[in-house]
Formats: sequence, structure tokens, C-alpha cells
Amino acid sequence: MAQSLLASSSMALRLRLPAAPSSFLPALAPRNGKNLKWTASKPLRGFRMRAILSEFPSERRYPKVGAESTGPVPAGELLGVVEAAAKSGAEVVMEAVNKPRNINYKGITDLVTDTDKLSESVILEVVRKNFKDHLILGEEGGLIGDSLSDYLWCIDPLDGTTNFAHGYPSFAVSVGVLFRGKPAAASVVEFVGGAMCWNTRTFSASTGGGTFCNGQKIHVSQTDQLERSLLVTGFGYEHDDAWTTNINLFKEFTDISRGVRRLGAAAVDMSHVALGIVEAYWEYRLKPWDMAAGVLIVEEAGGVVTRMDGGLFTVFDRSVLVSNGVVHEKLLERIAPATEDLKTRGIDFSLWFKPQNYATDF
Repeated sequence: MAQSLLASSSMALRLRLPAAPSSFLPALAPRNGKNLKWTASKPLRGFRMRAILSEFPSERRYPKVGAESTGPVPAGELLGVVEAAAKSGAEVVMEAVNKPRNINYKGITDLVTDTDKLSESVILEVVRKNFKDHLILGEEGGLIGDSLSDYLWCIDPLDGTTNFAHGYPSFAVSVGVLFRGKPAAASVVEFVGGAMCWNTRTFSASTGGGTFCNGQKIHVSQTDQLERSLLVTGFGYEHDDAWTTNINLFKEFTDISRGVRRLGAAAVDMSHVALGIVEAYWEYRLKPWDMAAGVLIVEEAGGVVTRMDGGLFTVFDRSVLVSNGVVHEKLLERIAPATEDLKTRGIDFSLWFKPQNYATDF
């Protein structure tokens, strides 16, 4: 197994970027009055935007999606339990990875295995042993615990089950914990290699503490051109308008970038952005357990997280775009209008789910 990560109190570097159009990013504001000028260019599905730098360009930071603190539980203690929980789940997966699978179906193509369920059960055991009053949302077991708790654990015991079932990388165990609705600590154990040569690497992050991979601090890439970027996306099981829109985005970005990959595990995709080996990842209709760990891992590595319309992101949203920050607005030039078009066609982008009585800071 990959070694456990050490918590760090050092602050992750934050990228500061030029302001984006308020129509795309309504929650964002420039730091001063010297904003970017925005002019329309050749329309793409209605319209596109391009930035013209003013003589004195402004600087601003995208709103932070992570929690301001880990609350009454110290960061080191919270992260230690997150890491232990993810490691316990990963041990279950590693034990099963080269053995025959017992596969069931939640939908026509949506798989679940005995390994998913067993991994979740051992993760729950670790969490409940340490924090009996915390609320927990697991992909397989649903919501359990005290809804009045400030903490909500989001557990994906086996992200990328289809890949696991075929013995195809990539897949992972993902554990993230929210404090008052915002990610506070996270760990993703990614399975790397392949049949008969599996290994793992572990990503961990705590709010304000940076992101680490196998004990080494990591940072997003500094690539600032889409033409030199490698991108990642994902597709859900429902083949509707949102799926078709993303197929078109896949085509568009394949044409102008170094390529677009579809790997099949959101937590892994976001961890790869944090590691700096890809520049961005986006997807519609993920669930909180898909995103809670990954978005914090990206942000604490210096990256940026928004919705696909450019708005302020929460883990209960139905879309996510993460990037190294410097290509974020270039991506939004195509992704935001396409997402707005889906809204006009009646696609629901309201909060997917938020536990009743669970208090949040947004």
C-alpha cells in the first residue's frame, strides 16, 4: 500500500487570475476597479467570449470552496482519521483486485460489487469509532448519523467500479469530510498499474494545509495554453441532452488541445489535476461522494474549482470544473455557454441533494 501522508500546516499557493465576465461568474468580484474588458467573438452555440486585457489588468482569486477551518476537531486529527478510513477501504480493494468479481447492477450499466460494499463497511467502522456523532453519506449505504452535526463525511468506497470490475485502471477509494457544508479534509487512494502489478498512491489534503501525494507536497501545472493542455472529462449513465452536450465539448476540446481523456473515476481525475499531469477536468451530474475529496485536493494544490457555468461550487451541485487555474477562463469560454444552453432547455441544475437539517455556510 502507498504510505500514509503527513499533515502539513503550510499554506498551499493560490493562483491569482484576471477577472471573468460577471455573466459567467456571478459570485465573483475583482479586487479593484481595473477589470478586464470582454467582447463577443464568433458565436459558439449562441455566443462565446474572449478576454482583452486592459492597460492595468486586475487580479482576483476565485472563491474558495474549502472550509475556512476544520472546526472544533484539529486539522491533524481530522485528516488522520480521513487517511486511516481511506487506507482501510483500499486494503479491502487490494485484497480483491486480482480475484473474480461478484457483480450486480444498480442500472443497465451501473455496476456494484461486493468489494464496494465491504470497502464502505470498513470505512464506516473507522469513522464511527472516532466520531460517533458525525453525519455520513456513503454511495452504497446512504445517509446515517446525526443530521445536526457540523460534519458530513462523503464516502465513495470504490470510485470507478466499472474499471475495477474489468481490472482496468483507474479506480480509487475516496473519503472527504465537510465542515458546515465545505470540504475540510480529504484522501484519495488511487490504484495504479494493472492486472498482476497493482500498486497505490495516496493523495491527501486539509483546508489550508496543502495537498500531498505519498508524503510529498504537490502543485497543479503552470500550463497557460489550451493548445498545450491535456484535459479529462467524464460521462454519466443517462444519455440525455447533458450527455450530448458533453460529447460535443469533448469534440471541441479534442480539436484545440493536446487531447481529452475519459478515465472513468472522478476522484482520480481531479487528483491528476492536483498532481499537475493534466490541466483540467469537468463533468455533469456527479454526486457529493464523487467530488468532496477531489475538489479539496485540487484547490489545496493551487487549482481552481467552479461549476460548469462558472458559478460558485458546492459539493451538492450537479456540475464541476476543476483546473490549474490559468486555463480556467479559457475553458469557460466554451463550457459556460453550453451549460447555460442546457438550462434554457429545462435541464435541472439546482442542488442535487442536501441532508435535511444539515447546516451549511453557503
